[in-house]
Amino acid sequence: MNSIPHLYVHVPFCPTICPYCDFHVLERRAGLVESYLAELEREAKQLVAKHGTFPLETIYIGGGTPSFLRDAELEQLVSIIRNNFGWASLEATLEVNPGTVTSARASHWFDLGFTRASVGVQSTQDDVLRFLGRTHNTKQALTALETLQSTGFAVSADLITAVPDQNLELDIHTLGRLGLTHISCYTLTIEEGTPFHKQGVKILEEAEAHALEITEPLLETYGLQRYEVSNHAKQGKESLHNTAYWQNKFFYGLGAGAAGHYPQITNNHQHTADIIAMRRTNPHLAPWLEGQRGTPETISRAEFITDGLFNGLRLRAGIDTSELSQRAGLNAQEHFAKAFQTCFERGWLEQNKDMIRCTKAGWWVLNKVVSVFLEQQ
Repeated sequence: MNSIPHLYVHVPFCPTICPYCDFHVLERRAGLVESYLAELEREAKQLVAKHGTFPLETIYIGGGTPSFLRDAELEQLVSIIRNNFGWASLEATLEVNPGTVTSARASHWFDLGFTRASVGVQSTQDDVLRFLGRTHNTKQALTALETLQSTGFAVSADLITAVPDQNLELDIHTLGRLGLTHISCYTLTIEEGTPFHKQGVKILEEAEAHALEITEPLLETYGLQRYEVSNHAKQGKESLHNTAYWQNKFFYGLGAGAAGHYPQITNNHQHTADIIAMRRTNPHLAPWLEGQRGTPETISRAEFITDGLFNGLRLRAGIDTSELSQRAGLNAQEHFAKAFQTCFERGWLEQNKDMIRCTKAGWWVLNKVVSVFLEQQ
């Protein structure tokens, strides 16, 4: 129940910063990666000392652009994980920028133990890629995907939708014809403080609605089923790591800006009967390099259930409220009886025994669904 079988590692370095990105990313400077790796080793030991180690089921190296690391640097990062957490037979994902892929590098990543590549394609149209500030072109993206596939990776492609002047159908068909096992489709969002926000870039509601309508049926023609709001996969090829997030499982968060989700340690002086878990998000690189870590945020039993619903209702299969109740130590359907009834009456949720999932109408207003539970929390 309290094992931590998943590990996320954040690599904040990128060749360039895209105008829509609001993640913690920065360009590398002399000595910065070396300092990052040294601090990563220290934090790994701290996490193990505090929470212990458990057999890992998934590892996800995200960013940033992890594939931007030089070969020796990525080898060192993998060694840190192996030495502190272990690395047996598991799903190990590396986020990849198409411009960093060569046949030799792909083979090296595979030999290091990575089994899955999540590739930031974003579009297969050069004009759209230029608008998005991407440094690769269509040919590089398609070549990278084919190279990774031929190397043996399970390959997932990220696609941004609702981009001005994008031919989304063309993007979907171009990627679908490659036989990819996983495609993630994310609506372009304009986050405050990003260059796109400062430039006044707007996303048309009709473009967003069009993207939501066509992605599922078009991707189904290539054998990719929507299993989460934004994610589509061939049967058995769903992302195990991301599914762990949506199922509200515990995971280590390692690196600057990384978030972790942990069971509450019972001998901690802050422990009370109502607090069962904690989350912690690390600060950005400069304070993190000085040894600062995020302040733990405690999670009560009721909050654990609302977190579980917010994440689990993103899944087409929905969430097992019996399992969620067992993990929380609180009966979800009894505690939130009024909220459940409200959502059933509005046509947002449907139930089959202990499984509760969003209807199609509920899926597209998920924030409203969860707000009903937050109001009763």
